[in-house]
Amino acid sequence: MTKDLHAEQVAYWTGEGGENWLAREARLDAMIAALGERGIAAAGAQPGQAVLDIGCGTGPTTRALARIVGPGGSVTGLDLSSAMMAEAARRAGAEGLTNARFVVGDASVYPFEPGVFDLMFSRFGVMFFGDPAAAFTHLRRALKPNGRLAFLCWRSFKENPWALVPFMAGVPLLPAMPRPGPDDPGPFSFGEPERVRRILGAAGFADLRIEPVDTVVTLSGVGLDETARLAMDFGPLARAMRDVPPETREKVAGAVRHALTPHLVDGAVRLAAACWLVRAANA
Repeated sequence: MTKDLHAEQVAYWTGEGGENWLAREARLDAMIAALGERGIAAAGAQPGQAVLDIGCGTGPTTRALARIVGPGGSVTGLDLSSAMMAEAARRAGAEGLTNARFVVGDASVYPFEPGVFDLMFSRFGVMFFGDPAAAFTHLRRALKPNGRLAFLCWRSFKENPWALVPFMAGVPLLPAMPRPGPDDPGPFSFGEPERVRRILGAAGFADLRIEPVDTVVTLSGVGLDETARLAMDFGPLARAMRDVPPETREKVAGAVRHALTPHLVDGAVRLAAACWLVRAANA
């Protein structure tokens, strides 16, 4: 089952998911930009190092890392979406970052050369592997001895009102959805820290540190309508919203707008978010 869900994630991000993210990228990236900055600071990239950025999207974190490692270093941004990789390469070129390159591929099976990276980083891009222990084992082989891993992942669904509030408002109006299993890939699949420890331990990582990060994110700064559309196109509601008729979509939008109203302040919708900052070393 998890392999099927992994294949579904690959198909989604290779196609419509990547295109949809690109269309709303400015809003989505603004929502998690500060979290990415915190993760990059904790990752501790150094000048001259070789870095892999997993699930890099349009490359904001890749470009930030490229500026840190400087011309003597290199950063490889990897993502499933060819559309986002093309845009990422364009932006890096516009900034003159010749030490950043972008490749299309699935990090869990991509044919990396062994022992080439000093650091692997990801901002919410590693929770979707069908077999995460195998995926991280594969990734660890591409790290140098004593190379490091650092990533951000969401904590549990119930700890993330930015996703929970619109979902609970909209889901009663939608067809029943299967509940994800505890080991199924998805945005909140690393919510339990002990599961993260088991996965990374099985993959051969050591010196594991898991730090909670709590913040408030701005879903939209332009009011309820845009925020409701964003919640229906991305996050837990998105899968259930596929192929629903227009009248159902309008009902869901109304319910989501109503649920988000208490969180609207000065035109911006802000809700709490909770994630883990995970760091480990190549044993």
